[in-house]
Amino acid sequence: MPHMSLTFDAVSEGAPGPKWATRWRRSWPAYEAWFISRNGDRGPSRSESRSALHRYMPELVTVYDRLVAIAGGSDRAARFLSTWCPPTYLGGCSLAAVADNKDVRLVRNYDLSPDLNEGLLLRTEWTGRAVMGMVEFLWGLSDGINDAGLSVALAYGGRSETGLGFGITTILRYVLETCDTVDDALRVLRRVPSHMAYNLVLADALGRTASVELSPGGGCKLMPQAIATNHQSGRAPTDRTTFTRSFERHAHLKQMRANPRSLNRQFLTRPLHQDRYGEGFGTLFTAEYDPVAKTMALSWRDARWDQAINAFEEGQKIIDYSPPTANGAVKENHGNGWISSDWTLAARINWNTVAEDYATGRGRAIHTYLPTARNPGTAPHHGQ
Repeated sequence: MPHMSLTFDAVSEGAPGPKWATRWRRSWPAYEAWFISRNGDRGPSRSESRSALHRYMPELVTVYDRLVAIAGGSDRAARFLSTWCPPTYLGGCSLAAVADNKDVRLVRNYDLSPDLNEGLLLRTEWTGRAVMGMVEFLWGLSDGINDAGLSVALAYGGRSETGLGFGITTILRYVLETCDTVDDALRVLRRVPSHMAYNLVLADALGRTASVELSPGGGCKLMPQAIATNHQSGRAPTDRTTFTRSFERHAHLKQMRANPRSLNRQFLTRPLHQDRYGEGFGTLFTAEYDPVAKTMALSWRDARWDQAINAFEEGQKIIDYSPPTANGAVKENHGNGWISSDWTLAARINWNTVAEDYATGRGRAIHTYLPTARNPGTAPHHGQ
């Protein structure tokens, strides 16, 4: 990926089939490497994983079984797709929902390295209802909306501790497959445990908005304002807040005065919008959800992609996050002067190592992972 770009695909497939199978074949080798390297094979067994899914999210079991079959039916694939007690992962995000007498919007910024996002906007009818959103872990969602207008988005809660629970992206999928309103979703979130600390913001077509903090192993705390970044309330220590600028972004959201129609513009400027792509922390996209119209839009500083759940259009967009110089090098300011990084070598970075470092709080500026004469690098990996 010479110029730190990301390809976004909009795909519609009512039931799991050949389109999902193609995505699986493309992404599974990197996810499998990530799963193994993060000791996923030492996690719950296949039967334990399916039993947990049946206990907490029975409406998804048929879909899950179908996906496992399409994926080839291996033990590792089955445990990965269940997301029951998965390896740790993280990301950085800003979220807010605003409603007035006429409109309601939920907007989120997704902040991470371009190489750690799938770039897939998927519309499905897997349980008989239409759902569209940004995919994580091949069938989960980082944000999305359903045909009732219920919208939800997640943000990493800032703590790497884990408990017995599901990967948050599967929980978001479940919420959108089974709930119509924010109140419905809150009942689910109080019942289904998350394996890590996450913050969610929700909005529905009735104009109801909410923000909750999920605790590792279970627990759902309703917050006073429908905003979230990458830390939680209370005295629990938070990872990497200086790096993610979580408190700065949260303070901005807390005092922000925006109506639903102007909310998206707030997320395209600082301090909410991040441009530290070379450090692995840049805004990859801004997603705006309109629960009343049942639409969404992906925004970048110079582009916008609108979609409607009842008029979804497949397509592709390539977003370039770091304009190259004539020779492919990009200069980045890392605090100690300007460093010239040759991003034409980015395809040889071991992105699995990058993901592991960031997941454990040891992440470095991305340019330091570029291969050199003493560090030739390995084939790239794509994982969260």
